[in-house]
Amino acid sequence: MKNLKIVVFDEALKSEEHYDIVYSNISVINLIRDEGGSIDEDIHHDALLSYYVDYYLDQYETGNFSQIVWNSGADYEFFDIVEEGLGKMGAKQHQAFLKKQVTLLKSLDYEVLEGFVEADYSATHQTSIALNNDEFFDIEEDVVELNANWLKGHVDLAALSIEDIYVYVENLLGKKIQREEE
Repeated sequence: MKNLKIVVFDEALKSEEHYDIVYSNISVINLIRDEGGSIDEDIHHDALLSYYVDYYLDQYETGNFSQIVWNSGADYEFFDIVEEGLGKMGAKQHQAFLKKQVTLLKSLDYEVLEGFVEADYSATHQTSIALNNDEFFDIEEDVVELNANWLKGHVDLAALSIEDIYVYVENLLGKKIQREEE
């Protein structure tokens, strides 16, 4: 088994902006994936939790719950991962809210839900309207801050220079990676 780390840029760890470390984690995960790495074998589970929580947050803020359901294909495993991540980073209010939304999702008729995810997305679709819940925007927890603080305090965090990140990914994947020209 590989000794996986949550890898971020060293400058992101020092930054006062909470999103910098979250974005850094996302960037490293994207590098691993772009270079052919496996989500299950080459990326630390908690790094993925942070990644998916950020995706969930972005999708909800831009298109409400129906957009996430549509973009994920109503993937319950995705929602389980997000729920786990919210719990680990201490976003208990958001975790409880997501559980409530998933219960609503599971209550929908299968054919209705299947038709929704297979059609072009529309915020005015009857299923979109049924799934959307603006209570999300009333929750006072700052998920970005909680995510950042959780990453910063994680026992498996490794803050590396850009070159050392490339070396880490090369060692992880067993191949040389082309550096971007500056």
